[in-house]
Amino acid sequence: MLLALVLIYSVTLLYLCSVERFRYYATIIALQGWLLFFIALLTETESTTFGSIFLFTETSIVKGIIVPYMLFSIIKKTKVNHVHRHSLPPAITVCLAILSLACSVWLANEASFDSTLIRLIFGLSIFGVLVGLILITTHRRIFSHLVGFLVIENSMFLFSMTLGAELPILVNIAVMLDILVGILLLGFVINKVSEHAGTLNSEKLSKLKD
Repeated sequence: MLLALVLIYSVTLLYLCSVERFRYYATIIALQGWLLFFIALLTETESTTFGSIFLFTETSIVKGIIVPYMLFSIIKKTKVNHVHRHSLPPAITVCLAILSLACSVWLANEASFDSTLIRLIFGLSIFGVLVGLILITTHRRIFSHLVGFLVIENSMFLFSMTLGAELPILVNIAVMLDILVGILLLGFVINKVSEHAGTLNSEKLSKLKD
């Protein structure tokens, strides 16, 4: 079961690199949130009841519902639902993602973890970070950068799961607050830029003045 969830999560990362419509991005982020919920459910080692409740709430409510809702709200507000026409073609970004997957598998095999499961999750977290960086560097619209940031954050969450019970609960709280504040601030910036500059392209930001 856990292997199937990891494989599905990997497919969502590849799919992110192949689509060009933002509503698909938001849907995939929601799916990833629920996949993280079930992965946490199967691998959770937190000894306290509060820690378990917080972990499951963070993955299901925040990552699975609140964040996607905010993304769809941004899309509806800005009325921009497609990547920039000068962004790299999906075929190239998928090839970059496949290369990233190969590098992640190699790094996971070289890691000194005793458990195969931990190696698997560790490799998946590396793959997610690389995909997030691909979205940020190859796309020109700010919304794509925001999604790339969320993919990286989800990957950091996966990486924290490899630490098991050694991860302090305060780190999880900081991560959740980071998600909410990041979405709120970037959503505000996107709305303001679209109102005053008439575009969501990141290269136009350099022309904005006080």
